[in-house]
Amino acid sequence: MPIDVATALAAPPAVRTISWTRRDVLLYHLSLGAGQHADVDPELAWTFEGGADQRGLQVLPTFAVVAGRTISAGDEPGAPAMRMPGIDVDLRRILHGGQALTVHRPIPAAGTAELSTRVADVRDKGKAAVVVLEHRVSDADGPLWTAQMQVWARGEGGFGGEPGADTTWSAPDRAPDHVLDSPTTPGQALLYRLNGDLNPLHADPAFAASAGFDRPILHGLASYGIVAKTLVDGLLDGDATRLRGIAVRFAGTLVPGETIRTSVWRDGDRLTLASYCPERGDRPVLSHGVAEVAP
Repeated sequence: MPIDVATALAAPPAVRTISWTRRDVLLYHLSLGAGQHADVDPELAWTFEGGADQRGLQVLPTFAVVAGRTISAGDEPGAPAMRMPGIDVDLRRILHGGQALTVHRPIPAAGTAELSTRVADVRDKGKAAVVVLEHRVSDADGPLWTAQMQVWARGEGGFGGEPGADTTWSAPDRAPDHVLDSPTTPGQALLYRLNGDLNPLHADPAFAASAGFDRPILHGLASYGIVAKTLVDGLLDGDATRLRGIAVRFAGTLVPGETIRTSVWRDGDRLTLASYCPERGDRPVLSHGVAEVAP
């Protein structure tokens, strides 16, 4: 079924209650590589709930993109399509194009909140349509975070819609202030998918081949979270509350086991980011990267 833009944009927000526990937070951190070298550094701020009063456990802001999605034993595999009013697209045609997140205050290690999701825009890129989904989350104390994701639906463009602004981006014309490496492990996608994204593209070699990939690839949101954690650890003194927002575009795929190398340019409380894979000739992984940080 082709995308029905009018129906998608006119549909009221889908509202549901989400909840998460400290276990969900710990799983998310582990899936990003926290505690990989527990023999020398268990990274307790990311990996240990810290006792009855929960002191010491912090929440990486990018946990917002998986909060409320954790699966349990017995859940069915991922749906074969992306479905919502006006949109019905096979998963093989979908790529996550970009992600932006603004955190309004620190995310609690356990909580319940209301998630409101709507289609904010549908852009016609010719060979593809870009569906922009907006998520707003609030709890009893007010807004927690706002997120936008750009989903590329290959083969669904050409419907005569607006292409949207073509945002130009380039890294500053100087050497980066920091270069940070984030190694991944061969099984990382298998662990990360337990946060709730069961798309077989990240686990099943046959499905990956049918989608045009040599092997299963790492989730774009896993790369996003890995880079966010690396920024907190490497530049923000390990304090997750100092990362207020991060936006990227997914510029290329990464195979689990490869390295994400991130160049960072700092301008006050704004970081410009570009991530690439050194094992494949510095092919881009994340581009158009911007992070907002507190002093």
